[in-house]
Formats: sequence, C-alpha cells, structure tokens
Amino acid sequence: MPTLHAERLLRELHASLGLRKRPEDVAQLVQDLFAAQRTDLDPVTATALGKAVEHSLRSMWHGYTSMSEEFARPVGAQRQLARTAALFPNLPELPADAGDDPARIEEVIRRAGEEIGREYGQNDFGTERLDRAERAGAGLGGFSKRQYNKRFRLLRRMEAKLARIVHEQRRREITMTGKGALAHTVPYEAFAADPATAAFVAYFTARGGMRSVFTNGKQRRPYDEVADALFRRLCAEPDRTNWYVVAHVYPTAEVLGHLSDADLARLLVRWNRFLREVAEMLEDAWNRCRLERHTMIVRPGNDSSTWNQAAQAWSTARAHWFALVGELGEQDLLDRFCPGKVPRLMAADVAYWHRKSGGGLHPDTYVWAELPLPWEVLRGEEQCPRSLVEEVCRRHGVDPVAGGWTAQRPVAEPAPYRRTPELVHGVAVRDPLMASALRSAGVFSGKGKRAAAQEWL
Repeated sequence: MPTLHAERLLRELHASLGLRKRPEDVAQLVQDLFAAQRTDLDPVTATALGKAVEHSLRSMWHGYTSMSEEFARPVGAQRQLARTAALFPNLPELPADAGDDPARIEEVIRRAGEEIGREYGQNDFGTERLDRAERAGAGLGGFSKRQYNKRFRLLRRMEAKLARIVHEQRRREITMTGKGALAHTVPYEAFAADPATAAFVAYFTARGGMRSVFTNGKQRRPYDEVADALFRRLCAEPDRTNWYVVAHVYPTAEVLGHLSDADLARLLVRWNRFLREVAEMLEDAWNRCRLERHTMIVRPGNDSSTWNQAAQAWSTARAHWFALVGELGEQDLLDRFCPGKVPRLMAADVAYWHRKSGGGLHPDTYVWAELPLPWEVLRGEEQCPRSLVEEVCRRHGVDPVAGGWTAQRPVAEPAPYRRTPELVHGVAVRDPLMASALRSAGVFSGKGKRAAAQEWL
C-alpha cells in the first residue's frame, strides 16, 4: 500500500499521461516516487535518472519553460451557452463545464429549438424558418419576427460551433495518441498497481510527447538510456510488472510475449478502430486541398498541421497493429491486407536544406506515392497486399522489413540521453525567457513580427 506521499506522486505521474510535460520533470517525479517508497535503485538506473533530473525545472534556477505543458484544447461553447440562457430563460441551469461537453451542448440546442418550433439540423435560413402564420400556428405569437430570427440564428451558429468542438476534440485525441499511443487511456488503478511500471510508462510517454526539431537529420527517438534503465527494472521482476499497461505504449515482442491472446486481441481491436478514425481525418485533409504526393512538400493552402498530426497517429497505430498481428501469429493477413505508411508533409525550407546538404527526398516518399491511399485500402476500395508493397519497395531500393513497410521495425538501441531543448517553432533556443520573447515577436514563424515585440527585443 503506497504512502500518501507516494500516492500523490503516482497521481501526478498518471495525470502526466495526458499532458506534455518535459521528460526531465517526469524523471524528477519518478525519482521522488522511488525515494518515497525507499526503493534501492541499481547504479545504472540511478545514474540515468540523475542525468535527466539534473535538468528538471526544479533543479534549474529559473524553474520555467516557455513551452505549453498541455495539448491544445478546443475553445468551448461557454459564451454561446450564456447567450442561449439569456434568450431562452426556461432552459435548466447548466454546470460550469457544460461548454466543453458536446452531449450537453446538443441537448441545449435541441431543447431550445423546441421552444421556437425548430428541429435539430434545420439550418437553412431561407427555407426552414417559420413564417408569421406558421409561428402563430405553433403558439409563437409572442415572438416578433426579429426575436424569432435572433434565436434561429443563434441555434444555427451553435450547431456549427458544436461541429467544430467535436472535430477539435477528435483531433486532440488523435494528436495525443500519435505521441503517446494509448497511455492517456490507462485507468489509474491499473497504472498505479506497480510503481515500476508506472515509472517506465510515464517517462516513455513524456519522451514520445516531445516536439519535432527543425533539422535536416533524424528526430530524437523516444527510447533513450533513461527509458531503457527503467524498462530493464521491469524485465528483472516480470511477475510484478503490469505488461498489459506497458503494451499500451511499448509493443515490442519482449512485452507482448507476456500477454494472453485475449489481451492481445483486445488491443488489436482498439487499434483497428483507431486506424479507421485516423484514416478519416487523413482523407478529409486530403480532400480539402490535394497534396503534392510525389514530394510531400507543403504548398500554399495545405493544412499541414492536421495532416502531420494524423500522419503521426497513423504511424503509431500502424506500428502497434503490426506488432500485435505478428504476436498473434496472423502474419498471413498481410498477404491480403498490408496498409502502407503515411509520410508527414515537409516544409519547403527543410526540403531545400536537405538538398543543399547532399540529401533528397526520403525513399519512403516514392513508395507512398505508388501505393493505394490508406483510407481506400481500409474501405476495401483498393487492394494493397504484401506482395505489392514489397514490389514497390524493391523498385525504390527500400528494405520492406527494416523500413517498417511489411513488419514492425526492429527494436533500436537506446539513444543517449540529451536534455529537452526550448523550441520556438521547432528551432532550439537555450534560454526559456528568450524563447518566450522570440515566440511573442513571431520569430521563426514565417509571419510578420509585431512592432512592439521587436522594440522590446
């Protein structure tokens, strides 16, 4: 039974699964948790944790980061609900958090619509409003035309606002899953059952949540020497480890081998469902403005943020899906159904940097361009068997297994620990206070800088 102090730390670690805290600050919580439980750490784990904790906000003089520690939340409908309460005084009073709850917002729209004879979804201002005779017949004679129109317009705007909230909440969920897999869905009881499991899952999730750096090289890998030290502790005591929780974020053969077929199937169903959700978002972004598929370089009008968030989520979901299919011994499924990878969009300046430094487009881009689109494969409109993927990979000199096209990528060696940089639009800035000033001034954003911010700098 954990002490009160240990339980507080476990709850803080669990809360971090849905946040974007710096790995160093999560490492600090992990170190505090082990200390609260008087756990004797082996030298490797103690040294690795010490490297990270040295750069936690608690250990630095300024104790400040310029980067948000939350994934962006959609703006709720609090203002619209307040206006609705003023125009429809007969509606029941709502709790303070109702503006973030799509179900409550829809209920308000429906109930308010009943008061003016409007059904949910009737948004055509020209044909679906009631005229004077219809208002009188519906018992709305007390409303003037202006009063009725004001309420009709408000409910129409609220339906549009509700659609945006649902879309942005879904996008936030996809972004969180792309970065941290299913970590944010793990219940507290399962997470806290084994503190060593909690320590690894929390730290590895924080590493996965790191932002991309503006570079012409590879991004940092989440699995570093700190994560490896925490994972080796789990392997040393396999009977105590909650491997099902670990599999939510780290689906290696070593982890999945501890799971029952029922648990493997349960995870596979969840990732199947998620792949379809991500495919819908990718298709929507694709249809709104067709991308330059053969280069994947951003063009004016491309919604690169949505596409890249969805592409990251697709990559995460696909890696888990391949790992689970392999562990269940269902590799024959890939002979008929082997959906391809989805590359992120690349900024034109990064592409130019690649060319100037002797590089070029990643070979995966050429493979992606020749394979059927993933959403068409999932719907069964196009066929994408393993043989087709292997043929296209061979044509462009890509190893389909090592490249992760027909199997889960091989487990890489743990990366050396490096401190998390302060980033301003992907560019590393050493001092967080300067990073805040640069961000306020619009530096590195590609947008015009505000004069006042420039003067301050």
